Amino acid sequence: MTQQEALEILKLGHNVYLTGPAGSGKTHTLNTYISYLKKYGVEVGITASTGIAATHMNGVTIHSWAGLGIKNFLSEEDLDALQEKEYLFKRFQKTKVLVIDEVSMLHDFRLDMVERVCRAMKRNEEPFGGMQVILSGDFFQLPPISKRNEPEARFVYHSDAWKAMDLRVCYLEEQFRQTGEDFALQVLNDIRANDVTEDTLDHLRRRYKRAPKLPGAEDGKRIIPTKLYTHNIDVDAINDRELESLEGGTHVYEMRSKGKNPLVETLKKSCLAPERLVLKEGAQVMFVKNNFDAGYVNGTLGTVVGFDKMDAPIVETLSSVNGTGGKRITVEETDWSIDEEGKVKAEITQLPLRLAWAITVHKSQGMSLDAVEVDLSKSFVPGMGYVALSRVRTLGGLKLLGLNQVAMQVDPRVLQFDQELRKLSERAADELAEMDEEEKEQGIREYLDSISPTEKERREKEEEKAWQAEKKIPTHEKTRALVQQKLSLTEIAQARGVTEGTIIGHLEKLLAEDADMDISYLKPKTARMKKITDAFKKANDTKLTPVKQLLGNSFTFDELRLARLFL
Repeated sequence: MTQQEALEILKLGHNVYLTGPAGSGKTHTLNTYISYLKKYGVEVGITASTGIAATHMNGVTIHSWAGLGIKNFLSEEDLDALQEKEYLFKRFQKTKVLVIDEVSMLHDFRLDMVERVCRAMKRNEEPFGGMQVILSGDFFQLPPISKRNEPEARFVYHSDAWKAMDLRVCYLEEQFRQTGEDFALQVLNDIRANDVTEDTLDHLRRRYKRAPKLPGAEDGKRIIPTKLYTHNIDVDAINDRELESLEGGTHVYEMRSKGKNPLVETLKKSCLAPERLVLKEGAQVMFVKNNFDAGYVNGTLGTVVGFDKMDAPIVETLSSVNGTGGKRITVEETDWSIDEEGKVKAEITQLPLRLAWAITVHKSQGMSLDAVEVDLSKSFVPGMGYVALSRVRTLGGLKLLGLNQVAMQVDPRVLQFDQELRKLSERAADELAEMDEEEKEQGIREYLDSISPTEKERREKEEEKAWQAEKKIPTHEKTRALVQQKLSLTEIAQARGVTEGTIIGHLEKLLAEDADMDISYLKPKTARMKKITDAFKKANDTKLTPVKQLLGNSFTFDELRLARLFL
């Protein structure tokens, strides 16, 4: 099926599974349809199974969008609690079309959970509450991973939701990612067809330990490839070695946590930020949380170019959120929390960064890279080699360090199901071809009219936008007003609905803008302030970690940060 045929099926309002080989234009087709809907003011839920995949469409994870968080099971009480969240209820009421990208990594039971939430929120017992739902992915990519205490990992096509959706399968056949006559496409198609021959392997052997060479690159120019590995231990070793090779001092940032230990540990495992983050100037990093206002999203890459006087890293990104040139961001701490009934049950605080000279094959899904260095000698699941090799645009951009038999395999169940998907796609294309142009145009127009906002809804939306623009005040400026009222740190944090650490970050920013601002009433008690001051002098540094090591656990990082403002 062509992209144009898939777009027409989407515009007719059908629920769709959009699939095809790596580089066949799935994301481009989705973005084209999303732009079409937005042009007419239609609200779209733009999501993906992982944070990195979501960033390619400026979306969020489906877990976050649906309010599910890290839940593996949805009780009636959970469902009632979600419906009581006004912001979440409004989101579902406004949304007419839901997009979920990279569904190969989404568990079947989680799609069923999302479908159940949609019906409850939309007050509609049709599948997904009557919304048009577009699933996109490729089951030749890596399957979902089951963690401890999770049900068995199965692809989403095993879910009840999949069976109830009356899906049209759109199997894209064109190729856009790989370029040049370098046999990259042939290698991928051989793996995909489970027909790897000596000829296939010979093409790969030619890239064994060969430096990437890109079309149009200057002769002799060194190309630094993105390193992909199958295991986290290899990724950590590469990142540690690259960091060690940089000159300059290290800057250490320790994760802080509070709450019940089992919940804290769950947060740590689901968060990509490390418990102990070590940075130097020149370090290659990746952001691991969305912050559109600050200019980064989960997956944004950049380089540490310095540190401010408060020891916050300054990162120059490769590109900004809107796809234009990069920008410099002074990175502040952020929080990950588990909330129940409006109360924070567990919370961790860390810089939203991790080292990124190397990443795992799992985390590379959805990326399209010019140069890749990959070691597939430890591949442990079918599909891993296909994912890694399909990240690179040309075979000349590949440096292969190792290969094993598993890397060349595909799941036979997926192979069989893929044949069924191709037949369903052919049937959908035939149905489309049977429609005359007038009938097709009428169907597209009628569906668009059914989901487009009414005049009243458009007016309310414009009024809401104007009100939001008027009240949009920088978050640290809202803290300034409470400081001027002489509220305590705890009272300010409670009033703002954030942690005390976040408020201290606001104070740091406020003092940087206005050194004469009076915060003297927040100064720690004299005896403790003296101990902290002496520790900073002894450490002969403004960093927190050396001072914390001198003072011990009777002093918190937040207390040290606050005291540092008075030094």
